[in-house]
Amino acid sequence: MAQKRQLRLGAFMRPTTIHTGAWRYPGAYPDANFNLGHLRRFAQTLERGKFDAFFMADHLAVLNMPLEALKRSHTVTSFDPLTLLPVLAVDTRHLGLIATASTTFEQPYLIARRFASLDHISGGRAGWNIVTTSNPDAALNFGLEEHMEHDERYRRAREFHDVVTGLWDSWADDAFVRDVESGVYFDPEKLHVLDHKGPYLSVRGPLNIARPVQGWPVIVQAGASESGRQLAAETAEVIFGASPRLADGQAFYKDVKGRMAALGREPDHLKILPGAFVVVGETVDQAREKRARLDSLVHDESAIASLSIALGHDASTFDPDAPLPEVPETNASRSGRERVIALARREALTVRQLAQRLGGYSGLAFVGTPQTIADEMEEWLTGEGSDGFNVMFPYLPEGLDDFVDKVVPELQRRGIFRREYEGTTLRENLGLPRPENRFFRG
Repeated sequence: MAQKRQLRLGAFMRPTTIHTGAWRYPGAYPDANFNLGHLRRFAQTLERGKFDAFFMADHLAVLNMPLEALKRSHTVTSFDPLTLLPVLAVDTRHLGLIATASTTFEQPYLIARRFASLDHISGGRAGWNIVTTSNPDAALNFGLEEHMEHDERYRRAREFHDVVTGLWDSWADDAFVRDVESGVYFDPEKLHVLDHKGPYLSVRGPLNIARPVQGWPVIVQAGASESGRQLAAETAEVIFGASPRLADGQAFYKDVKGRMAALGREPDHLKILPGAFVVVGETVDQAREKRARLDSLVHDESAIASLSIALGHDASTFDPDAPLPEVPETNASRSGRERVIALARREALTVRQLAQRLGGYSGLAFVGTPQTIADEMEEWLTGEGSDGFNVMFPYLPEGLDDFVDKVVPELQRRGIFRREYEGTTLRENLGLPRPENRFFRG
C-alpha cells in the first residue's frame, strides 16, 4: 500500500507568536520573546512533537507604528536569530533551525558564513529565509534616506542568492584532507574563488569555512507578489505562504509549482507551507471562546497601527465605521496589502472591523478540536493546497503544548505525520535533495 502524503510542519516563532494580545493571555509568559530559558523549552517541545523546524522571523527596525500603539507590542525586543539558533542547536538533535536574513541590508559574505556556521554547529539543520525587508524604517538604520524600490529589491535578492550559494560551494566536500604525515591541511585543487561582479554585488571569495553539511542550508522564501513568486520558483525549497483559504492555496500551489516545472526544477523539491494560526479546544465552541478572549486583548491603537503597516498607509485618517476607501499603492509589501484589501472587500468589513482582525491575526486559522483541525489540515494536504503548514501558536506555552500533545497524535493516527524523524538533517526530514557543488562535480 502506498504511503499517504506526509505533512510538513514548521513552527513560526516571531520569535514566539504573531498575535498582539498573546503576551496578555492568562497563563502566557509575557517575556517569552526575550527569555532564553523559555525559548529553549519551546524548541525541545517542538522536537518532542517531531516538528520539521523552528522558524524565526526577524525585524531590522522597531515596527513603524505610532508610539501609543508600539508600547503594546511584545515584538519590540527579541534576540538576533543567528545568535539564538546556535544555542537551540545544542538543546536539540533533529529540529531544523530557520532564520530570516535580509538581502537588502545584509552583506552576502557574512550571510554565507553565518549560515554555514549554523549548519555545521547543528549537524546540518540550518535554513535561510530570504527576505527583501518591506519595513521602510529599516533603511534608516542602514544609512539610507529611503527604501529601495520593491522590484529592485527582488532583483538584488536574486543576485544575492547566487552569490551566497556560490560562496557555500567554495570548497569541495572532500577538500580538507588534514594529512598529518605530509602536513597538507587542504587540497588547493578543491578550492574555488568565486570572483563575482554583478549589477549589485562584488564579492571575491572564497568563503573561509568548509562547505555546509547539507551542501547548502535549506532556502526558504515568503514573497507572494509576482516578483516573489518568480524568485521562489527559481530558488526556494520551502515557501512560507499566506493563503487564507483552500482555494487560494490551491491556486498559489499550482502557480508556483508550475513555474518550477517550466524552469526545469522538480516541483516536489519545494515545500509550500502556509502560515496557520491554530487554537485548540476540547470542543469547537471552547476553541472559539479562547480565540475571542485572545482577540479582546488587542487595543484599538494596535489594531489601527497593524492595519497601517499592512496597507503602507496611515489608516488613522480613515472613517472607522465606513468601508475601506481606495488606498494608494506604496513601496511596502504588495502581496500583504492586496490580501488585506481583498479581505475587506470579501467580507464587507468596516475599517474598524478590518483593523481588529489584523490587530490579532487575519489569515488562515484552524480553530477547533484536535479532530476538526486535523480534518482541515488533511484537506489542504490531499487537495494540494499545501505540503504542510507553518504553525502559529496563539499564546505560549499553552498553545504550543496543546498542539503537540493533542493535535500531533491525531495527525499521526491518520498516518499523515511522522512518528520519528527520517534523518539527521533538515533536508532529509523535508525530503529535499542535497545540492551538487556547482564547481566540483562527481
